[in-house]
Amino acid sequence: MKTKYLNINNLKVSESLLNFVNDELLDGTGVSSDKFWQGFDNYVHELAPRNKELIEFRKKLQIKINEWHIKNKGKEINVTEYKEFLKKIEYLKNEGEDFKIETNNVDDEITKIAGPQLVVPVMNARYTLNAANARWVSLYDSLYGTNIIESDEGGSERYDPLRGQEVIKYVREFFDKFIPIDGTSWKNISALKIVNKDLIIFKDDYEYKLKDKNKFIGHRGDANKPTAVIIKNNNLHFEIIINPKAFSAAHDIAGISDVIAESAVSTICDNEDSVAAVDAEDKIICYRNWLGLMKGSLKIQFEKNGKNLERKLNPDRSYISKDGKGLKLHGRSLLLIRNVGHLMTNSAILLKDGSEIPEGIMDAFITTTAALHDLKIKKNSRTGSIYIVKPKMHGPEETAFTNTLFSKVEELLGLKKYTCKIGIMDEERRTSVNLKECIRSLKNRVFFINTGFLDRTGDEMHTSMEAGPMIKKGDMKLSKWISAYENNNVDIGLRCGFSGKAQIGKGMWAMPDQMNEMMKDKINHLKAGANCAWVPSPTAASLHALHYHQINIFDEQKKLISREQAKINDLLTIPIANRPNWSMDEINSEISNSAQTLLGYVVRWIDQGVGCSKVPDINNIGLMEDRATLRISSQHIANWIHHGITTKMQVTEIMKEMAIIVDNQNKNDKSYVKMSDDFEKSLAFKTACDLVFKGIDQPSGYTEPLLHLNRILKKSN
Repeated sequence: MKTKYLNINNLKVSESLLNFVNDELLDGTGVSSDKFWQGFDNYVHELAPRNKELIEFRKKLQIKINEWHIKNKGKEINVTEYKEFLKKIEYLKNEGEDFKIETNNVDDEITKIAGPQLVVPVMNARYTLNAANARWVSLYDSLYGTNIIESDEGGSERYDPLRGQEVIKYVREFFDKFIPIDGTSWKNISALKIVNKDLIIFKDDYEYKLKDKNKFIGHRGDANKPTAVIIKNNNLHFEIIINPKAFSAAHDIAGISDVIAESAVSTICDNEDSVAAVDAEDKIICYRNWLGLMKGSLKIQFEKNGKNLERKLNPDRSYISKDGKGLKLHGRSLLLIRNVGHLMTNSAILLKDGSEIPEGIMDAFITTTAALHDLKIKKNSRTGSIYIVKPKMHGPEETAFTNTLFSKVEELLGLKKYTCKIGIMDEERRTSVNLKECIRSLKNRVFFINTGFLDRTGDEMHTSMEAGPMIKKGDMKLSKWISAYENNNVDIGLRCGFSGKAQIGKGMWAMPDQMNEMMKDKINHLKAGANCAWVPSPTAASLHALHYHQINIFDEQKKLISREQAKINDLLTIPIANRPNWSMDEINSEISNSAQTLLGYVVRWIDQGVGCSKVPDINNIGLMEDRATLRISSQHIANWIHHGITTKMQVTEIMKEMAIIVDNQNKNDKSYVKMSDDFEKSLAFKTACDLVFKGIDQPSGYTEPLLHLNRILKKSN
């Protein structure tokens, strides 16, 4: 469908976007449409040329790095010489004097409460509501439905009382460790009552109290017969629900029917890697959902198991404090909005020279305007801040541009300077090696830094494409650079004063069905110094939240700040395989793994417009995939072709074999179109191949240009 444009000052704006902005976005903000579009026009034409310059500078640096590696081909890389070269071309900046960030008016969910962080595609209203409401999740349900509890009835729809008992046992044992009762165990208590501002716990006619009485903060219902008891530990809450009539309390003497865990403390509503938004129509869906969240009005009706249901935002949770006061706990996750990076443009708006608007600039103005509604009601941010996560920035020039961009947004909307807080995704190599200077350029706005292994590895491979063949993907996490990268992020954050002021985050647990494994592994993110880490679902959030009860992350950060800082030389060590002697089976297995993952994601992106989904890998283990997965897989295969580890012909045959497997994995999806019926006519298959065979030529190895191009083609057919 051809876009209809209307002339607004020097802009051509999609009619549908113009109507959305004028009729929905601006309504109730106090900003007139004339003021908005006049200012927007002026600022966009001021900012767009600088945006373009920054993208051109990326290209120039890449050409110089390629030339250096070609010139030094066959030599062992001397890191000192390499570092001097990177400084000479202004890829690597000289580090300035020490400083502390000065970000103010930041909510407790960022500064004081450490916990899980959800990332959700804002294009999907139902998922977004689920995530916003995942501040409070049933721990009983989360344990019962996952592989943490082992029993024969694990996948059955019929309730298994023995499995239920294992859930209760798990929670009671956890409470015994981290919320202990003085003199007895949680396992066989008979009642809970509130007497003289204190929690009294009964067992065999004896009365007990918590070892730390301050962990009890309130209740609901009658003090002698409470319906809920509220516990606080490491600034996170549990609600112990007491309902003897519930089937889950049938064998519980104390009548405890559930434990509700404070779970997703914050949520990133994502406009970027997890959505397939390529035009005005798609962007309006994203913007409208974000607007609904900021107004508090977003709701959706849907059918599930034959029932018509409505989902909307949860209210705050009321309780009576031990002093008898009526108080509330925030009912929703603190919502952050992730805009797109600086690279992509969008046809929703055309500039006066006929070019498409830089999408990140459009996102900045529209998502911030939507948040004006929350600044009035303060249901999301109690401190009056707007939290924008900005991905895929390359170095301090680009972070400084982001600071300028949001200064202009604030000027247009009449906001106090630094109302817009910025989260820095440390996922590009030039940002990693210049992280301190990137933070400095946003020292009054930064509220978050986060590592992203997949994107960062993709950029590592693309930047150093000419250096040699890369090691296997599975070996990347054991390489010198990745350890330095993860440690450097924490080291720099702590030295810049993030502890107690901003989030230091770690990446996603990608296997939503493997919760037992997550519970063993993801606690390491806390030990590494992260006060938030990404999870793929509300269930995973409630379980990962238990880690933050086990470790006081702010105490942990105090220990880490004195360790030896990660070395820049290690961070610049390129993960090339010197004289690899892999067998053909090893090579084909590695390529097959990447190709299957790549195809499984691309086919849904192109054919169905699904930007994030659980995709079965080659072993049928469901992985939560987004565009970052494509970047690492496509760049890795492209690198191996480039250095003769494999050939284009070999990869093409493997891609066809993997397409048949992916087709079979999707056989129960009625809307799925097979790739293997006609490889020549399958746009999804062609796109997946292009991502590999044109991978070297893609800017920074990004997948967006090819995905967007082919999704637009698909939509126009």
